[in-house]
Amino acid sequence: MTVGTQLQQTIAAVQSAAASMKSCALETQDQEAKKTFQRLAQTFDQAIDTLEQRKQKVEEQEPQYKQ
Repeated sequence: MTVGTQLQQTIAAVQSAAASMKSCALETQDQEAKKTFQRLAQTFDQAIDTLEQRKQKVEEQEPQYKQ
C-alpha cells in the first residue's frame, strides 16, 4: 500500500467521522451536545484540509505515490 493510498483511506475515515458528528448534531435536542458535535465536526473538517494538503505535497514530491 502506498503512502498516497494510506492518506486517501485516512481522509475517507475522517470524512466519515465528520459526517457522523454532523448527523448527531442535527438529531440531538440537547444544545450542549449539539455544540460539542458541531465543534468535533469542525475539527475533523480542519484535519481533512490538513491531510489533503499533505497528500498533495506527497504526490508532488513523489509522483509514484499518485493514485
